[in-house]
Amino acid sequence: MEPVTDLRAVLFDYSGTLFRLEEDDSWFAGITVDEQAVDGHVQAELMRRVTAPTGSAVPMSPEQQHNWSRRDLEPHLHREAYLHVLRESGLTGEDAAALYPKLVDPASWTPYPDTAATLNGLRAAGIKTAVVSNIAFDLRPAFATAGAAADEYVLSFEVGAIKPDPAIFRIALQRLGVDPAQALMVGDSEEADGGARAIGCAFALVDPLPTVERPDGLVRALREHGIEL
Repeated sequence: MEPVTDLRAVLFDYSGTLFRLEEDDSWFAGITVDEQAVDGHVQAELMRRVTAPTGSAVPMSPEQQHNWSRRDLEPHLHREAYLHVLRESGLTGEDAAALYPKLVDPASWTPYPDTAATLNGLRAAGIKTAVVSNIAFDLRPAFATAGAAADEYVLSFEVGAIKPDPAIFRIALQRLGVDPAQALMVGDSEEADGGARAIGCAFALVDPLPTVERPDGLVRALREHGIEL
């Protein structure tokens, strides 16, 4: 792929790109799945179900599917949708309600090793940045804790659009004052984040590996598009 010429902005997805929701064993203390203690494999499957960027992993009624499809637009629907996923995955209603707050707590999210250096390096180089996320809670505190910041945060529940809707990418670029042809979108989903291509942005795909297994994924993605930090 040819590097973007005159690149002036980089847009980033949040989950699986800049940060990753990585469970702590303490979250599952006293919680059972189908009345069995939760082991590592079950934890991993639960986290996969609640962090997958697209699709659904459990059966849903039409009403539940509606909640799921709009979960990143309205926080109360987000809660209902994820409680359903957890219950369908074998948790009791009480255990699902106890686990859900961990999923939407910015303090629960782990930054990738190169997140802060990437965002801060781009800003130092005069390249504008925006976080463009399908999300139903304010993630800004996670960046403050990580010692990083973007120029803009374009969050689906705040702007009323979800990726791959071109509107959310346009909002980000309008706020940054940058033309799509001069922007790169970085994300872990071809379907959601790759939607930026529809308005003329370049796109770089990263693998949502555990943070310890992806030390420089962001740096490598930018290098492939002609940006050296």
